[in-house]
Amino acid sequence: MKKKSSIIKLSIIGVITIIGLVLSFCTFNIGLTTFKSFSSAIKLGLDLKGGVYAVYEMDSTEDTTDASTRLNATRTRLERLLMSRGYSEATVVREGSERIRVEVPDVDNPGDIFTIIGKPAELKFVLDSTGETVLTGRNVLKAAAMYDNNGSPVVSLSLDSVGTEAFRKVTSENQGQTMSIVTTVDGKDDTISKPTINAVITNGQAIIDGMESFDAAQALADQITSGQFEVKLSLLETSTVSPTLGEQALFYGIIAGIVGLVLVMAFLIWRYRMLGVISSMALLLYTVLMLFFLSVLPWVQLTLPGIAGIILSIGMAVDANVIIFERIRDEYKNGKSLLASSHAGFKKATMAIVDSNVTTIIAAIVLMIFGTGSIQGFAITLLVGILLSLFTSMLVTRKLVKYFIAIMPDLPAWFSLKRGKNYENADNENSVEPEITAKSEAEANSSEGEAVYENI
Repeated sequence: MKKKSSIIKLSIIGVITIIGLVLSFCTFNIGLTTFKSFSSAIKLGLDLKGGVYAVYEMDSTEDTTDASTRLNATRTRLERLLMSRGYSEATVVREGSERIRVEVPDVDNPGDIFTIIGKPAELKFVLDSTGETVLTGRNVLKAAAMYDNNGSPVVSLSLDSVGTEAFRKVTSENQGQTMSIVTTVDGKDDTISKPTINAVITNGQAIIDGMESFDAAQALADQITSGQFEVKLSLLETSTVSPTLGEQALFYGIIAGIVGLVLVMAFLIWRYRMLGVISSMALLLYTVLMLFFLSVLPWVQLTLPGIAGIILSIGMAVDANVIIFERIRDEYKNGKSLLASSHAGFKKATMAIVDSNVTTIIAAIVLMIFGTGSIQGFAITLLVGILLSLFTSMLVTRKLVKYFIAIMPDLPAWFSLKRGKNYENADNENSVEPEITAKSEAEANSSEGEAVYENI
């Protein structure tokens, strides 16, 4: 029953892996829709697929007092706006003393980017009854589209301390009145919304409701955000960017990755025989999971540094398997049974593997928090890869080893395991005493390990 159960479980894992590989690399039609493979659905960075760029210049009529600091603040807000809309690899940098350059990779419709950014405008909130300007876009810390408790689309506003106090005063004195949100572009005013004051707002957190759809709420939030900039900007030039690594760079990169993975698998199989086959199966499942998460995570945009993060995490996944297999060899060489050796090998290797991976995870998190652009891309792919390598090496490989032990005949030979010198005569039929001694010591060392491992 145990052998039959292990065969069934291995078959299920094999079928799941094959289906995953098909979904990872094959695009096909399902009815009226087209399924895009995981690999083709991954968003690519500027160096792999190209994109668009725009250069903005500080308006000539703008006050130059503390201009550098305010331009840096505007650059940061532009970067946050693009990040919030899923363009994690967008690059926003200063050019000289008066310009900001925005580069966004892997864009199917360049016009979408300029719709998101909007034409930088001056924003103000005006009380309609008096014409008084209550606050400006610089008092708005954040504007975001969301759903309220009733499932209706709204725009959420977060105000700074000056805006909070101004809003508290005007909302307490003018309930039922309307307030216009006005943008000024090239000297022309445009009222983008006219919400009614329904409550006293004292905490600096306001909600604009009455949106027709979530897209309308998002459009309003983007318009408000474009008016948050510390300086007025004029669009100077826009253009498309060709892939800096060439059109064939990604293709050759994939070929190199496949060749490298095959060579690693071949080495593992040559060195560890059936344990190498098990490790190769785990690596294939790791590849499927990696491609899946890279395609579905919204903040992932693959660049050359991102590919480096993936390769580094694959190396650490292989390294974890090597540590585990060497520990299993040592335990078997010292006289334990194969089942107890595998359990002890995983147990003793766990802390070393976890410690080495935790330090890498901490480094990746720090890079994500303090890095920008391609550095964040590297950190994200590294973090995802390390977490998946821990999962596959500590859980998938462990289960596969257990199942193969249950079904494989002539186990030590298949798993490339040998006894140490103290136990090399343990299987010799003409040497009764060493055989009894070896068995007794092995049973003494491993009875508890076998019992624990059977319950895993």
